[in-house]
Amino acid sequence: MRIGILSDTHGRVDRLRAALQALAARGVELIVHCGDVGGEGCVRLLGGCGVPVHVVAGNMDKDVARLADAAARCGVLFHWEVAQVPLGDGRLLAAVHGDDQRLLGELIRGGQFAYVCHGHTHRRRDERIGPVRVINGGALHNTSAPSVAVLDTASDELEFIEA
Repeated sequence: MRIGILSDTHGRVDRLRAALQALAARGVELIVHCGDVGGEGCVRLLGGCGVPVHVVAGNMDKDVARLADAAARCGVLFHWEVAQVPLGDGRLLAAVHGDDQRLLGELIRGGQFAYVCHGHTHRRRDERIGPVRVINGGALHNTSAPSVAVLDTASDELEFIEA
């Protein structure tokens, strides 16, 4: 499965649109947004991308109930804290924003997930901690090098894309 991993759009619909085009060109089959989506416009754009989308609330997502309602209307799966995404082969991916270091650490150390994806730091990350691969695709807002990532779970390859 090819999964698009993104976070920290902070309402930047223009950058999200470019990122979604880049992800579609790489054949992603699912998208996880690791928080700080930043507004209903971004949720609607995610809802129209043509693949299943999971969104996790971030610390800068102030009106989370409104975002959750928008997500429900657009067919986006909204998670208040942690998304647990089945990969179809018995393994799971967890997506979390990452501002709660205790929670992030528990997900990594728990041994339940093959992949733990997060945002919040606005920095790319690809690290193996024991059997868990920890991934941060970067950020899409207010950065000179906005980026997202594509994870191929069949080959375990990760590609960072400047969007």
